[in-house]
Amino acid sequence: MLELQTKQQAKPAVNKRKWLDSEGRWGLLLVSPYLIHFLVFVVGTSVASLYFSFSDYDILNPPKWTGLDNYAKLFEDPLFYRSLWNTVYFTILYVPAKTFLALLLAVALNQKLKGLKFFRMVHFLPVISSWTVIAYVADAVFNQRIGFANAFLTKLGIAPQNWLIDEFWVIPVLVLIAIWKSVGYMMIIFLAGLQGISSDMYEAASIDGANAWQKFWRVTVPMISGTTFLVIILNTIYSFQNFEQIFVMTGGSTEAGSTGGANNASLVLMLFMFRQAFSFFKMGYASAIAWVLFLILLAITLIQFKLQKKWVHYD
Repeated sequence: MLELQTKQQAKPAVNKRKWLDSEGRWGLLLVSPYLIHFLVFVVGTSVASLYFSFSDYDILNPPKWTGLDNYAKLFEDPLFYRSLWNTVYFTILYVPAKTFLALLLAVALNQKLKGLKFFRMVHFLPVISSWTVIAYVADAVFNQRIGFANAFLTKLGIAPQNWLIDEFWVIPVLVLIAIWKSVGYMMIIFLAGLQGISSDMYEAASIDGANAWQKFWRVTVPMISGTTFLVIILNTIYSFQNFEQIFVMTGGSTEAGSTGGANNASLVLMLFMFRQAFSFFKMGYASAIAWVLFLILLAITLIQFKLQKKWVHYD
């Protein structure tokens, strides 16, 4: 008995902590709206769309399990390849051009100039404008009859173009408008990266006799390579998910299935998915498109992360 009491006295007191203290409960309560939103509208809808992608579902009737039929049909659909090519073409034009212009603007607006805040604001204004407003501005420039672009071509003796209808011009013009609208956002990201570079590095380069171009290429570009990588990732994701701009500018008619421009010249993957889901009520087929789009983006992002080890410097 005496030995047992001795062992009990020698045993250290265990502080039983609750799995969630008062501070933790308050934190959980405050983030609960976001958690509920995430679980219901992100996780829940993702799981549901994965199930629908293996079924025949038209919203009005219960889904019928069809296995891989939607995916087999998708890879035999010429419109899928047309929309995939349009998306890739948009990305090839959009990502390098926007990244380069955003960097150029950031370098220019990182100088000590008069009215710097005004110029930064001017370049950021299109970012906060809706696509409907941007569409009106774009119409003033690219309208076939009264647009500035055709008026300029006419003065040069060149025939007017159907910019947003012509199969050849529609994607380049959409890319040009998309860059103008969103380049200010990427410029801000680059500007933050540029302002993080120590002035000592430029002073050391000057002592070594480097000129302006050598400072940019040997100091600026390596030091913001991490920022450049982030901008490329964001631009790539945006270009594959671009929907609102193309729907507003080339949707045109209100007839079901008419979106996508002449001869589907501007039919991108997101618009193709929207058309299948809400024009033809093929929710299962649209879900299969969504998951294929997700897998394509995942593969591209993983490749970009693999390649970034060769050119991105974090030191």
